[in-house]
Amino acid sequence: MHLRRICMADTPPPGDRIAKVLSRAGIASRRDAERMIEAGRVSVNGKTILTPALAVIAKDRIAVDGQEIGAPEPPRIWLYHKPPGLVTTTRDEKGRTTIFDKLPKDLPRTMTVGRLDINSEGLLLLTNDGAVKRQLELPSTGWLRKYRVRINGNPSEDDLAPLRRGLVIDGEKFQGMTVSLDRQQGANAWLTIGLREGKNREIRRAIEAVGFTVNRLIRVSYGPFQLGTLKPGEVEELKQRVVRDQLGLRDTPKPAAPRKVVRKPRNTPKGPPKSGRARPPKS
Repeated sequence: MHLRRICMADTPPPGDRIAKVLSRAGIASRRDAERMIEAGRVSVNGKTILTPALAVIAKDRIAVDGQEIGAPEPPRIWLYHKPPGLVTTTRDEKGRTTIFDKLPKDLPRTMTVGRLDINSEGLLLLTNDGAVKRQLELPSTGWLRKYRVRINGNPSEDDLAPLRRGLVIDGEKFQGMTVSLDRQQGANAWLTIGLREGKNREIRRAIEAVGFTVNRLIRVSYGPFQLGTLKPGEVEELKQRVVRDQLGLRDTPKPAAPRKVVRKPRNTPKGPPKSGRARPPKS
């Protein structure tokens, strides 16, 4: 009997941590949810809680500031065409404009999958689910990110060869990139670059290491997700079927009150999604 009690004590409690549940319900990020709990703003089954370590199950009644929350939404993903000049953070200590200042007001709380620096533009994935965010950011996911890159100068194939082999910059090892020299346009050259890791300013630093300077950088794809014809500042939600297929999810429940796509509808033919949506990764 004594041994059985020890085993039961070592077994994790059923359910999910309260902060995770609040995050999935679109109330706040996990960190902000923990602050709300510590401030005494959250109750479970009518009792105020003060620790984010509490695990809750589906039948528990959770309220924030006295208002009961609804059921968590299924994982959702949006494609966003980030314009240059915006910071990819929720808050900026320098007071600069962030992408969240410019997203549609009726969009639910979202998180970015990775980042694009302030001067970069193009495809940025948004999600309402922290687990999805972490899954898509993991290097082990191995999804290729492709960029159209304009550099100042007239590079040769020999100049670009170190990018393909991989570089060590300030003691940091960069994996080899796929690089194609597309065309020369006056004093600039256009490249297409693909990489499978997301280190800070990786392409800009690598280009500088081989003697050139990036003056425009546009992400055009992230794994199977394509920028397509999405215009700067536009947002488009992926269909739940596409999200389930790409993330390997099954039987994902539908939200109680699904919201419509936030961008203006376009006249598109029926059939499989084209540019601007996901396509299966190559095997």
